[in-house]
Amino acid sequence: MSNSAESPVQSVDRAVTILELLARRGEAGVTEIAVELGVHKSTAFRLVAALELRGLVEQPGERGKYRLGLGLVRLAGAATVRLDLSQQSRPVCERLALEVAETINVAILDGDAAVNIDQVLGPSALTTHNWVGQRTPLHATSSGKVLLAHLPGTALEQRLTLELPRFTPRTVTDPAQLRGQLDAARVDGFACTVEELEPGLNAVAAPVYAHNGQVVAAVSASGPSFRLSETRLADVAVAVRAAAEEISARLGHIRVG
Repeated sequence: MSNSAESPVQSVDRAVTILELLARRGEAGVTEIAVELGVHKSTAFRLVAALELRGLVEQPGERGKYRLGLGLVRLAGAATVRLDLSQQSRPVCERLALEVAETINVAILDGDAAVNIDQVLGPSALTTHNWVGQRTPLHATSSGKVLLAHLPGTALEQRLTLELPRFTPRTVTDPAQLRGQLDAARVDGFACTVEELEPGLNAVAAPVYAHNGQVVAAVSASGPSFRLSETRLADVAVAVRAAAEEISARLGHIRVG
């Protein structure tokens, strides 16, 4: 059995092997796990203890056996929501792109940024810029403002204490001004940006709700300012909000009021 110091990559690989072992067998003790990994029992115990601390494995009784924990259900649920989101939003976004003739994106919150997970180009798109997978600032994008607006109060206030970088002369960097925009977004059901991330780029976004009422994404329409003007943003917002509500309904959200 190996007695050498393991690298972080080895630790991750062995932890995943433990999860796969428990998935196959249902449950296993530290000795069995150590044999499977080819390591000393102390190493196996340390790995299992780390997984148990995260809720990924658990000991159901006093026999020293471990099984998969409920923490995996939480992770699986998050993955399922993301898969459902992509599947359910795609046809709606394709129709929206045709309706407003602009680029449509679906974005989710990822730490301190909004990440686009799907994109549909409208027939009037001037470029084929792919935003999928890109991290964009929350305070300077319409999707980001929607996601910020629906954070719990404490989490939102913590974000507003951080520096708000300026990307263009029109980027909102004053926390009080941004807070006012977020308040309006919650009331209006959408948020806009006017040349705040890039000069000449405007956008409008609306929230997507999961079955439990939690905002899990934002759907946005973006385009050049000469076409998606400040005046037109209000009209496009109606279509974007309707699309977001349809996606939410597809995810099981029941609108109240």
